[in-house]
Parts: sequence; C-alpha cells; structure tokens
Amino acid sequence: MIQSIDYAAIAPSLILALMAGLVLLLDAFLPRTRTLLTAVTFAGVLASLVAVILQATAGRTLSTFCVPPDRRHPAPACSYVVDDLTLVFAAVVLTTALVIVLLSATQFTRPGAIPVGEWYFLLLCTLAGAVTLPASRDLIMLVVALELVSLPIFAMAALKRYDAKGSEAALKLFLVSVISTAVMLFGVSLLYGLTGSVHLDRIAAGLTAPVPVPGAAPGGVLAVGVVLVIAGFAFKVAAVPFHFWAGDVYQGAPLPVAALLSVISKAAGFAGLILVLTIALAGQTAFWSPVVAVLSALTMTAGNLLALRQRDPVRLLAWSSVAQSGYILAPLGVQGENAVGAATAYLAIYAAMNIGAFAVVMLVPGSGDLDDHRGLAFRRPAAALSLAFFLVCLAGLPPGLAGLFAKVVVFREIVDGGGAWLAVVMAVNTVIGLYYYLAWMARLFVPTPATPPVGDPTLTDGRLAAARPAAVAVAMALALSVAFSLAPQLILSVVG
Repeated sequence: MIQSIDYAAIAPSLILALMAGLVLLLDAFLPRTRTLLTAVTFAGVLASLVAVILQATAGRTLSTFCVPPDRRHPAPACSYVVDDLTLVFAAVVLTTALVIVLLSATQFTRPGAIPVGEWYFLLLCTLAGAVTLPASRDLIMLVVALELVSLPIFAMAALKRYDAKGSEAALKLFLVSVISTAVMLFGVSLLYGLTGSVHLDRIAAGLTAPVPVPGAAPGGVLAVGVVLVIAGFAFKVAAVPFHFWAGDVYQGAPLPVAALLSVISKAAGFAGLILVLTIALAGQTAFWSPVVAVLSALTMTAGNLLALRQRDPVRLLAWSSVAQSGYILAPLGVQGENAVGAATAYLAIYAAMNIGAFAVVMLVPGSGDLDDHRGLAFRRPAAALSLAFFLVCLAGLPPGLAGLFAKVVVFREIVDGGGAWLAVVMAVNTVIGLYYYLAWMARLFVPTPATPPVGDPTLTDGRLAAARPAAVAVAMALALSVAFSLAPQLILSVVG
C-alpha cells in the first residue's frame, strides 16, 4: 500500500526540517556566518508560522498518513491531523521560538564559545518535533515527536564549552529524558497490548468496546498503563513528584535553553498529555481525572513554596514554571465541558508573559541574585517597566489582565466541573505566588547607590548594543502580553 502525503498538512514541520539542513550546510561552507545563520533561522521559523496561519485560514481539518478501514475498524485512521488544537499549539510554539532565536543571538555575543551552526540546527529540530507533536494521532508518532523535542535540548545545554554548570544541567536533563521515555514506553506498550492498535481513536474504541479484544488483559493492567503514561508526561512538564530536575537544569543551562524548557518543551508535553487523555483514554476519565487533580494540587503547591526561597531570578522562574504547570493541569483534573480549552488558553497566555520575563533577565544580566535588579527602574526604565508588567501578569494582578483572565478561566472551569477543593487549593497558591512576584517587582523601584551592580549592561556601550536582539524579544513578548490583556478573546475565542 502506498500512502499519499498531504504536503499542505505537514508544511510547518517540513519547513523547519529543511531549514535545519540548510543551517548545517551554511555553517559548513560559509565561515563566520553567525548573523546569517540567525537570520536564516528566524526566517525559517517565521515561514513555518505563516504556514500555520494559512492552515488556519483554510477553515478545514487536514490529515495525512492515513490507513484504510479494516475488519475490526470501519473508519480510516490518520497519524497526522491538523485541527484547531494543533494550530493553537503550533502557533504558541513558533511565536515563542521567534523570541528564543533573538535571545540566542544575544547569547552568542557573551563569553563562552558556542558553535552557532549546531545550536540553530538543534533548535530547529526541537521546533520541528514541537510542531509535529500536537498533530500526532498515533502512539509511535507521538513518542518520536516528543523525543525529537527532548533530545536536542540537552545537547544545547552542553554546547557551551568549559561550562561545568551546563554539563551538569545537560546530564541531569538527559537522565530525566531517558527515565521519562522508558516509563512512557512501558505504558504505551500496555495500551497497545490491550487494544492491538497504535492510533489514538482506535485505542479509545478498543478500550470501550462491549466485547473485549481477544486476549485482553484485566482492567488492572489498563490502570497501570494509564498511570505510567501520565507519569512519563509529568516528567516532561515538571509536575510533582517528577519536578526535582527543574531548578538545577534551568540555572545551569544557557538562558535561551531555560526559556525553551519553560515554554516550548512544556507546551509539547501538555499537547501529548491532552491528546492521550482526551482521545485515547476518553472512556477512562473517571479513573485518570482524580489522578491529574492530585498532581495539579501538589505541583502548584510545591512550585510556589520552592519559589519563595529563591534569590536567583532563573531559579525563581524555574519553580514558578512548575507552579504554572499545576495551574495548567487543573482543568484536566475535573470533568468540565471545556477543560482542554481552559488549559490551552492558560498555556498560550502563560507563554507570552513567561518568555518575556526570561527575555528581560537576558537583557539585564547580573551575578545571579534578585538584588542585581534593585533600582533597575532608575537605570533602565523600559526594561524595569516591562519586567514589572510580566511579573504582575504572572501574579494575575491588574494591569496585567492577561494573567488574571487566564486564572479566571481555569478557576471557572474547575468550579463548573465540581472541583471545589481544587479551586480552594488554586486560590491559596495564587496568594502565595503574589509574594515572590511582588517582592521581585518591588526591588525594581528601590533606589540604590550610584555604583551599578555586577554585570549591569549599562557599563559599556558595546554590551548594550549586543543586547539589542534581547530588547526586540522583550518588545515582542510585551506586545503579546498587552494584546492578551486588552483583548483576551484573541485566544479565548479560538480555544472556547
């Protein structure tokens, strides 16, 4: 059987894969091409985003890599499907990627030799996996796409030469990736063994069939498979109790890698989790929903409590990111009508404000202490005001209405779904989060002595000029956060 390929459906992923190959060729044959490679990578990501927009304007679901009906399955099944969920996740990933490319350009101007060609090749490979994953509708493609997201990231973490922290971060990330993949593959194999299919919709049909599949195992095996699959994805999104790696890896890796982990890798993990839970395991909601609710409560609580103790901005954002994972998981922990929409909306809004905070930290480097940002409003008022806005968005306070709207959407979905106890936990954690966000923001407006802190970029004009890509990244993230604050329907109408 020869399968036809719909190139319109796979265009965003195909563009990224082709650009990854082009970057390697340019790096091999053209010396000193840092600026060119940055421009080519940025153009490739932008072209892929345009392809996603064109798919959205087509107004129809695209699918490819399909298998015909058979004796047991009367309907065809496709491995790659482009629907509204796919488009939203792809848009979030690619928009964030534009910011990360700019942060990478700033990273290359700082001490420490990083091979530019390899960096952008690995980045584009990660993006290709992150765009492919939400379109995956079978277990094989889903696992392969998830590994395509994960494996290049720990290589990027170790690309900075003679950096002990980067090597340590890469090793920890590698071990976490291997463990999570092994756990997930064990769960995936059990689901396949129970149903005899890898396609998510056929797994759902097999698990809910009135006549058991011949040779099917008892229900206890299904429960083990579900728990293992959830655990595998929980590693990827740094959910408790699989969160232990986040602080050290975020701090040790180059800042663009930390930003990549906090948004793009997290988005890919949530996309895979949502697909498996809501399609393949749609008939087992009564079993996995309480498990996800408990994970959500533990994750947001542990993330916020750990963030309270941090004085390094990157570690604070790392544990804050763990807490945000708990908020995103919360709607999936109740059986609401729009749980997926609420989780997706929160993820999209979170991506804009969180990547903005990372961009400001890249723009205003320091020695790794929150006090390095003390008095920033008097030295760099634009950067200070931008960071303050991102922090109030993350806290869910006016004028950062984007974060407030995101939390209200999730909170309403939890209450409507009957998760009153989870709503109380979320409310308490939101109050806890206010402390460390506002404490960081207060430092920005506290006067300091005339001597700038260590690492302040205002010391030399050259360093200030080198940070211009990061300044553009801050502006892009700020524009998105302001847009979501003024018109939240931009995302809520899409996922609703």
